[in-house]
Amino acid sequence: MTKILTDIETLIEAVNKADSADGLLEAVEDLAAAKAVEAIPTLVEVLGYNNPGAAVAAVDGLIEIGEPVVPYLLTNLDDYNYGARAWALRVFAGVGDPSALDLLLKAAVTDFSQSVRRAAARGLGIIRWSKLAPEKVLPAQKEVLQTLLLASSDGEWVVRYAAVVGLQSLAKTLATTQPKLVPEITAKFQEVMQTDSELVMRARAQLAWQQIN
Repeated sequence: MTKILTDIETLIEAVNKADSADGLLEAVEDLAAAKAVEAIPTLVEVLGYNNPGAAVAAVDGLIEIGEPVVPYLLTNLDDYNYGARAWALRVFAGVGDPSALDLLLKAAVTDFSQSVRRAAARGLGIIRWSKLAPEKVLPAQKEVLQTLLLASSDGEWVVRYAAVVGLQSLAKTLATTQPKLVPEITAKFQEVMQTDSELVMRARAQLAWQQIN
């Protein structure tokens, strides 16, 4: 155990001492590959760096670590760095832990950054409902549904796209648990197919509608 911790400390030190973008990327990739909870603070810190490649590696590493990441990330979310928030939302989306549900719901429709809203909308579609108390599942799913329906009218097409993807994922879940809610989703897809100004949106909504039906 002592040797493992020493190895993790060495990997963390390499991240902290990286003196180039490429060096940082390599160090973060090595640290992420360790899948160690001890790496969480350093990987979360990397989300705020101006290095997209390193941030992607950190996101992937945090998702691999899984649930232990969520409480730390929730309490250390950077409210001032929208880039870091967007990366953090990708982590929450990848882990799918419902502990982040309230954050995702709020961010999907209120955050000023389109990248944050986009990440949140995507994450709402892949919540791991089995991790939520049974009596809380249906109310939460209804809230997610309404939030994604609202996000599907966002002024930025990338957010609307993520909302459609989220709605499609939610529809697959609801089809076996709450099928009466699915028609509201398919109706939204038909609306997008007929009215959205972006061709890519109309095509994505059509694909979602076809796969659900």
